[in-house]
Amino acid sequence: MTILSIKPFLAVVISLLAALLILFFGNNVRPNVREGITLSAAVIKAVLVFSMVPAVLAGNEYYFCLWEIVDGVELAFRTDAAGMIFACVASGLWIVTSVYSIGYMRGHHEKNQTGYFAAFAVCLSSTIGISFAANLLTFFIFYEMLTVATYPLVVHYRDDKARASGRKYLAYTLISGQLFFAAVAAVYVIYGTCEFKAGGFIDPGSVSTGLMLMLFLLMIGGGAVKAGIMPLHGWLPSAMVAPTPVSALLHAVAVVKAGAFCVLRVVCYVFGPEAAGWCGADKILAWFAVATILLSSFIAMRKDNLKARLAFSTIGQLSYIVLGISVLAPYSITGAMFHIVAHAFLKITLFMCAGAIYVTTGLSEISTMGGLAKKMPVTCACFGLASLGIAGLPLLAGFVSKFNIIRGALIAGKPLFVAVLVAAALLALSYLIPVVRVFFGKSDRSAEISGHAQTVGEKYGGHAGYNDAAPAMLIPIVITAVVSLVLGIMPDAGPHLYDLAVIAAESISGGGGAIV
Repeated sequence: MTILSIKPFLAVVISLLAALLILFFGNNVRPNVREGITLSAAVIKAVLVFSMVPAVLAGNEYYFCLWEIVDGVELAFRTDAAGMIFACVASGLWIVTSVYSIGYMRGHHEKNQTGYFAAFAVCLSSTIGISFAANLLTFFIFYEMLTVATYPLVVHYRDDKARASGRKYLAYTLISGQLFFAAVAAVYVIYGTCEFKAGGFIDPGSVSTGLMLMLFLLMIGGGAVKAGIMPLHGWLPSAMVAPTPVSALLHAVAVVKAGAFCVLRVVCYVFGPEAAGWCGADKILAWFAVATILLSSFIAMRKDNLKARLAFSTIGQLSYIVLGISVLAPYSITGAMFHIVAHAFLKITLFMCAGAIYVTTGLSEISTMGGLAKKMPVTCACFGLASLGIAGLPLLAGFVSKFNIIRGALIAGKPLFVAVLVAAALLALSYLIPVVRVFFGKSDRSAEISGHAQTVGEKYGGHAGYNDAAPAMLIPIVITAVVSLVLGIMPDAGPHLYDLAVIAAESISGGGGAIV
């Protein structure tokens, strides 16, 4: 049943209004007002999004049309199960990331904080718009809006390196976005609709194989760039010049997840499994994902900078989602959608740990972090937990998603993909566990770390010898780490995101479900 309601639109627009208020009130004289607006908008957005979950679980959809853009194409919002998963993750983590951002920005004495929080809010508005877009044109509008809104965050430091990275980011994302739009226009002309439909609306054989494959590649390119599929990943490591909360936003909440979600929409809600398989698009996408998983893992192993290592980890982990989708099996699609959830909590934990370490100790290179666990035990423990989850060990969220992707590949008769996923898990251990080993190893810089930590302690805690990161950073880290553990033990805890993944996969494939 379709429920006509303004709720989806309100969930999108609330952070746009927040951005305007932040710019108006949030000058450096009144930072508390700016931060209060940020947190209030984050909570209101999450309440709106999560309030719609029960109806979607019951098989209903909220729908709201703002206006008709062109004949037969509306600027409209619909809350299907797949979109609800992405919206829940983004809105929930915006609260956590906002708290962390306040601690990071104050602790590191960052400039341009008002612009940062305003752009951050617009990014979240764009992300919810992408989640709830009812058709390709609405999706494209918010997809490009996310690109533009993220640019000020990438160039936050306003130096030559940041500007170069920003130009590279825009070149990759805007060009691919225009190719995506060309494919959207062609699809509308040929099929007379842009409305997302579970299982797709393109019929196999409706056009020539070559034309269908060309449309697919043009459209999927927009998602492949933001998802960091090699060789279209070059912007992502460069964007690591931004502050760590921005890196967390890029890698866990907004941009790369929007790219993976774009792949999901194109494959499963535009072309559908039958048409994607008929023109051979699924195989092309799968092998690009396999190459990305393996190559990014080997590159990550060689990076000494912690954020750079995590960046290449993200490139590989996002291709798990792409591979799960391209297998075109109910279990693998379920696993791919739940990996949006699992990877979000695990990777944001890792990036927030990296940021907390940098603010508290001034260290960014792994080789300089020996013995760090003595000074920051909770942060290092959370990093270790998230590292095991990224590798897919049992009792952590990453295991649930990867198990389903592997099961789907086995049922689909694709054992080679299973071997790749198992190898990738071992590679993930090989580039993350050595970091944990360094944390708990010996240090020849303990006096330097202790001195920096004492300065931070006097600022935040009012006493010398402050242990671990400041509370505004440490509490969000602990929350996301604990959620990663809870979702590994009880995937349906809270808003039943695993059930939503199963519902979405069944609607795409016509049944089959999945198990933990």
